[in-house]
Order: sequence, then structure tokens, then C-alpha cells
Amino acid sequence: MPDINSARILILATDGYERSELRVPLEKLRGHGAEVKIASLKSGEIKSWDEKDWGDTVAVDLTVDQVKHEDYDALVIPGGQINPDILRTDEKAVQVVRDFIKSGKTVAAICHGPWLLVEADALRGRKATSYHSIRTDVKNAGATWEDKEVVTDNGIITSRSPKDLDAFVAKIVEEVQEGRHDRRAA
Repeated sequence: MPDINSARILILATDGYERSELRVPLEKLRGHGAEVKIASLKSGEIKSWDEKDWGDTVAVDLTVDQVKHEDYDALVIPGGQINPDILRTDEKAVQVVRDFIKSGKTVAAICHGPWLLVEADALRGRKATSYHSIRTDVKNAGATWEDKEVVTDNGIITSRSPKDLDAFVAKIVEEVQEGRHDRRAA
């Protein structure tokens, strides 16, 4: 079981990620001592969506085709409407999610981020939550949707919105420290 201060965590995002849903986990997990990297569809920088308009940017550490899930202890998927909608149409990004699910490592998605879990067929038979507007998508993917700030099912963490970020990050820390989870693959 990795201690959070020696954990390696990957955030998967692209242009249009909800600013707080990337920045808060990035900063808090680094504050716990974790090494956190950002993977995207392109190198360089990606631009956030900050509530009602474009926000700042964050540097990309590696592209999705460079990701090796065995190098990380957890995957974090921020939401926003734009970010996960773009990522779920990219087969390499979806494969990254599938690889993490299959590995038994912690996978955490917030807001619209569970769209990637839907695309990877990782929610069938599980409990999950999401932003309320994609509740039907999550249910149609075979999950039991719950209106809670954080829902965890065998190392797969989901949260509803930025207001749940403190609980979301706390659950990531807890699940990473529990280690791998035996579960069916996506």
C-alpha cells in the first residue's frame, strides 16, 4: 500500500476542464506529498473553464499515448462539460481509463468526469454519482446513481461538483493508501 506522500497520481484532462476540479486535487495531493502529473491529448498547455468563461492554463507533463498505468497509483478525471466530452471521443484516452480500471488502482472522476467511466464501461453493476445532468447517462451505463458528495465502489470514486472537492480529495487519499482493489475490468 503506497503512502500518499510517495504516491504517483495522474490527472487526465484537456482543454475545457473545470478549473477547480483540476487545481484543487492537483494542489491538495501535492500538498500531501504525492507526485502528480497531467496527461492530455496534446503537449504544451491546456486551458481551463472557470465557471462561466475560459480560465488559466496548466502545463501538460505527458500525452495520453505516453501513459503507462503501471507508473501510477491513481487516476483523477476532472469534469466540466467540455473536458470529458472531448476525452471520451479519443480512444487512447478511454484506453487509459480502461487500463487503470483493469489494474485495480484508484480511479476518481468528478462532475461530468464519469462520462469517461461510462465510455470505458466501468460503471456497470457499481454505485456512482455525478453532476445531476448526466445522472441518466450514468444509470444507463448500468450504475446505481446516488445523490451523495462522494460515492466509492471498490476503489472507483465519483463526486458531483466543485462543492464536493474536499470530500473528493480526502477519499482519493484514503483509497490510494488502501492500495490496489480487486475488481472486474472495464
